[in-house]
This record gives sequence, C-alpha cells and structure tokens, in this order.
Amino acid sequence: MADKNTADIGFEKQIWDAACVLRGNMDASEYKNVVLGLIFLKYISDRFDDKYQELSEEGDGFEEDIDEYTSEGIFFVPAGARWSEIAAKAHTPEIGTVIDDAMRAIEKENKRLKDILPKNFARPELDKRRLGDVVDLFTNIQMIEHGSEKDILGRTYEYCLSMFAEQEGKRGGEFFTPSCVVRTLVEVLKPFKGRVYDPCCGSGGMFVQSAKFVENHSGNISNISIYGQDSNPTTWKMAQMNLAIRGIEPDLGTYAADTFLDDRHPTLRADYIMANPPFNLSDWGADKLKEDVRWQYGTPPAGNANFAWLQHMIYHLAPAGRIGMVLANGSLSSQSGGEGEIRKNIVNADLVECIVAMPTQLFYTTQIPVSLWFINKQKRQSGKTLFIDARKMGTMVSRKLRELTDDDIKKISDTYEAFADGTLDDVKGFCAVAGLQEIEKQDFILTPGRYVGIEEVEDDGEPFEEKMTRLTSELSDMFSKSHELEDEIRKKLRAIGYEV
Repeated sequence: MADKNTADIGFEKQIWDAACVLRGNMDASEYKNVVLGLIFLKYISDRFDDKYQELSEEGDGFEEDIDEYTSEGIFFVPAGARWSEIAAKAHTPEIGTVIDDAMRAIEKENKRLKDILPKNFARPELDKRRLGDVVDLFTNIQMIEHGSEKDILGRTYEYCLSMFAEQEGKRGGEFFTPSCVVRTLVEVLKPFKGRVYDPCCGSGGMFVQSAKFVENHSGNISNISIYGQDSNPTTWKMAQMNLAIRGIEPDLGTYAADTFLDDRHPTLRADYIMANPPFNLSDWGADKLKEDVRWQYGTPPAGNANFAWLQHMIYHLAPAGRIGMVLANGSLSSQSGGEGEIRKNIVNADLVECIVAMPTQLFYTTQIPVSLWFINKQKRQSGKTLFIDARKMGTMVSRKLRELTDDDIKKISDTYEAFADGTLDDVKGFCAVAGLQEIEKQDFILTPGRYVGIEEVEDDGEPFEEKMTRLTSELSDMFSKSHELEDEIRKKLRAIGYEV
C-alpha cells in the first residue's frame, strides 16, 4: 500500500507540473478553473474510451448507446467532444473554442453536469500555444492506467486544489480545507451511514473524505447521502466536478447561495455535519435575520458569524446527530457581542462533547489558531466534555506548513473513543474530562489548556542541590564570557573613534 501511495503522489505531481506550463502570467485563481476543467475532461474521456473499447470488442454495436455508460456511472462523451478529437486540434488557433464546444456537448448529454463545466478556454487572454502544449502533455498521460479506482484522479484533483490554495494564499481558504484537518473530523465522527451535510462545502473535501472513510472500512458508499451548499459559484462548480469524478452524487442545491440568507436545505436534519466555515466572518447579514428560528441559544453578533454557523448547524441536526467543525480559537473564550452567553447556553444544553486545540500552521491561508468543536445531541457521557490539547502535534512538511500525521489523527480519535466508552484516564498536558460544574467555574471558557494542565516533566534523577550548583557554575562561566566579549567590542569601537 505504501508503494502505491508514493506512486500516486508522483502521478499527481506529474499532472500538476504539466498544468503549470499553462500558467504564464495568469493568477492562480484564474488558471485554477482552466486546469481543473482540463483534468476533469481528460479523465471522463479516458473512462469513456475504456468502456467504448470494451463495447467495441463485444461486437454488438452498443458503442454509442448512452445507457451502456450511465448505468455504470460513466459520463457519456459524444462524438466531437472526445479527447482524441481535441488532441488532434491541439495546435490550431481554435483549440480554445474546440474545448469550450466539447464542454457544452458533454453537459448536453449528461444532465447532472448542466452549467457546471468551465467554458472559458476561447478567451483571448488564454495563450493558445501554451494551451495546446498542455493538451499534448495530458494526451501522453493515461489517467486510467494509474489504477482501477476512480479515486486516483480524484486524488490528483485534490492535490491540485491544495497547490492552488497554497499559491492563492488567503483566498485559497475559501475552497480548500487541509486534508489532515478533514480526516481528523471524519475519523472522530465515523460517518458510516446517513445524511452528511456541509453548509459551506468549498470544493467538497468533507464529502470526499467521508466517502473514503466508508470505502476504507468496507462499507457501502450508497449508505451515505451528501448535502451541501456554497455561496461562491465557481467553488460550487468545483465541488460538483470533484464529487462527479468520484462517483458521488450530491445535493448541493440548484445553485450557489448564501447559507444564512438563502438556506437551500431548510428542512434537512442531518446525521453528520462537518464544516470549516470562514473564520470570524463579518457582514454576514445579521440585520436581516434578527428573529431567525436558528438562533435558539442567542442572537449572534453582527460583527462575527462564528456562533451563527454553529447554531445553523445545531438547528439542522437530526435527533441523534453530531457535528465536527473548525472554529477560530476566539470562539472558545470570547465574551463580546453576547458570544459568552451563547456559548454558556450551548454548554448548559449539554451539546459540547469534545474540544480539540489544534497546532498552528495547518492552513495555507491563515495563521489564526483554530480548534475543532464536536457537538452531539445524544452524548454517551452526558454532563461531561472531553478537552484535548493537540498543539504540540504535527510535523512541518515545509517552512510554512504543518500536517498532522496518521498517528496523530489516530491518537485523537482513539482518545475520543476511550472517552465515549468511559475508559479514558486524564493525561496531564494532553487530555482531560470536565463536568458542567467545572466548566461553569471557568466562566464557560472552553480553552483546553485550562483543563488539561501542564505536561509533567520526567525527573532526570539529578539531586536538586547538585543541579543548582552545576547550573549556577555554568551561568557564571557564561557571564565571564559575555564580559570578555563586551570588552572586545568596546576596543573595536574605540579603534574607529567611538566610546561606549
């Protein structure tokens, strides 16, 4: 398995490097849609061609029968839109128009893709010579040869999303949540079956990881139903494509829409809700929603949507539903704008099951420290909340970015499971279980550090008096050395005419 993953990463990078040929002077946000659109088009063409060959060899004349493809979850690619025809025109001036026409033809034959695919390849600012070069590169990469599962290109799509998020900086966070953060939510919630909802779904990462979890545990992906929403039309389309190449059919609403002002799933009661809403969002429409039915625990302040998101999700929970969400750390302790009172009411309703303080530098887009909130309408340990301080976890994978390892994620999920089973022992500096009275003593502040304490330092066995004698001797030597250096600096300065 390890070898396969390594090979896949090489394949993902191969496609990313090919895509970068196209960039030129374009912003990452602009060429993201071009690249992801081409990846999608190449992949569905390869899958179509594979099935086409199989039908041709059977010799029954069903190669152009659309039902032969859709019955197996394969998108039908009509004549004129197939990759071989696009590749043949790669170095003609009209290559952009050819690709746009192919996208329109595919949408026409596959109702699920209607108005989803990018059709902006003919625009003048897109260098057609470079576009032809990328078509050539993609032509030489057989997507389906790198594995039988449709997940292979899905992972490539996800890899490119992460690279775009890194290059776009702050704006990238609107569509991408780091995979290790999503996997932590999924491994704790374990969404085996039921309705999975993300009210700010970005490019669909929560759904992808949920589907992977089910498949990895020998479950049936058809046992989960996907519901989502996003206000950014481009991001909403990216999510549709991201899920389409994985064979996942979501209900993301009929169009991109603001979750607070135009809830596309007003009657939904979800079994699992996973989300990474925009941190500390202001101007979210509070003035238009003052008496909203969702504000069961208090009206959220106009200047910060954190508790609007949380209450929106609680409102959409099924009677036994659970939430795993990312929130800025300010939500753990803020008292401004009535947030302290809302947090107190949610705690007193016995909904907060677990809080995890996350390490810094997990996001490409922000240095704001974050925590994971887990909400449960039917807690197995009623009246108790688990606090985990995971700030020391993770491994730096670049100068700016940290990732949680598989072992880190397993440690968090195992700790949660032990708590839910009633078998967890507190570990100083890492985890602790607190009752409602203890949380009340802390003024309903939910910062894990207040509950888990400081990690115990292992005794090194050196007697205190001996240690102090050694340390003071070392300090004395350092002082002497510093005085020598100070005298040397004074001499150097005096030699060039400066007295200190």
